[in-house]
Amino acid sequence: MRRNLRIVAALLLVAAVIVWAATGANRGWTQTNIPRKIVDDVTGIEGIAYDKGFKPGRDFLGAAALGAGLLAGASFLFRKKLKPTDPINHPGQS
Repeated sequence: MRRNLRIVAALLLVAAVIVWAATGANRGWTQTNIPRKIVDDVTGIEGIAYDKGFKPGRDFLGAAALGAGLLAGASFLFRKKLKPTDPINHPGQS
């Protein structure tokens, strides 16, 4: 169980970094509306239009790191499995 939790924690962190990097490595906050500049054809004035989308930011990485840390920390709550001792190799114990 301990090992499984640590593996899941590592996979969660790696997956979050891959998603963050694949979507543009936004160093700001997570955005759910992506701004894009538009230029009016008649007047030439620049404006901003918003498209629906998802761009994970630093808070996304922080939440993933926190979740991975909690999973890794929870792995310490479980005891290690002790191997049964062989009475032939340990005389005096029965």
